[in-house]
Amino acid sequence: MNANTPVLHITGLTKHYGGVKALTDAHFQLLPGEHVAIVGDNGAGKSTFVRLITGVEQPNAGEIVLSGRTVSFDSPLDAREQGIETVYQTLALAEDLDVPANIFLGRELTRLNLGPLSVLNHKAMRERSASMLATTGVKIQDMSESLRGMSGGQRQCVAIARAAGFAKNLIILDEPTAALGVAETARVEAIIQGLKARGVPLIIISHNLRQVFDLVDRIFVFRQGRIICNRLTRQTNPEEIVGLITGAIDPATLSTETEAAPC
Repeated sequence: MNANTPVLHITGLTKHYGGVKALTDAHFQLLPGEHVAIVGDNGAGKSTFVRLITGVEQPNAGEIVLSGRTVSFDSPLDAREQGIETVYQTLALAEDLDVPANIFLGRELTRLNLGPLSVLNHKAMRERSASMLATTGVKIQDMSESLRGMSGGQRQCVAIARAAGFAKNLIILDEPTAALGVAETARVEAIIQGLKARGVPLIIISHNLRQVFDLVDRIFVFRQGRIICNRLTRQTNPEEIVGLITGAIDPATLSTETEAAPC
C-alpha cells in the first residue's frame, strides 16, 4: 500500500430501513496515522455508519475501500479478519475471566488443536498479553485477576489494548469514556494519544467535544442521516461544531479553504 493511500475511503454509503433514511450518500476518508471523530445528535446516523463499516449490517448502496482494496463485510468477524477492531461501549468482555483470557477471547492460542478438546497455550497468551499491554501503555498489576474486580477504566484499557494488539488497519472507539470518572478518562485518553504517536489510525465516536478537540485531527459532522461536513480540528472550534450539529450553521457558508477534504 502506498503511504498516501487512505486507510479507509467510503463513497455513497447508504442505509434505509423501509421509508426511514438512516444514512444517505455518506462520503468519508481516513488517512494513514490519522485520528478522526464522528459527531452528531442522537439519530444523526453515526451508529448506522459504524454498523455498516464493521459488518454488523450491510449497506443498500455505496463502496468501502480499505487500504486500497474494495471490501464488503457479511459479519463483524469479516471486518475483524480484514483488520478492523471495534471497542463498543459494552466492551464485550467476560468479567469472570482474567486479562489474557479476555484479550484472546475467540482467538485462543493452543498447544494442541483438538477442537472442543484443544489444549490452550496459557503461557503464550500471558506473554503476548503482557506485550500488548506494554506496547499500548496499559498498566495492570495482576493479569491473573478476573475483570470483575477491576474498575471501569481498567476494563476499558484492556479492551483498547486488545483492539490495538490485533488491529491491522484501524481501531474504532465508541464513546470510550462515557461511563468513566475524571481520572480514568484521563488514563484512557493518554492511551489514545499513545496510539496516535505510534501511527495507529483511529475513529472515535464521542459526544464530549473537549475530548474530541484534544484527541483528533479532523471532525466529521453527522446530521439527519448525512455527513454534512468535515473540519480540521485546528481550523474550527467547539462553537462552530455545535452549530453544525444543531443546524444553526449551514455548512455551505463555511470557507472551503480550511477543509481537510470536501464537505
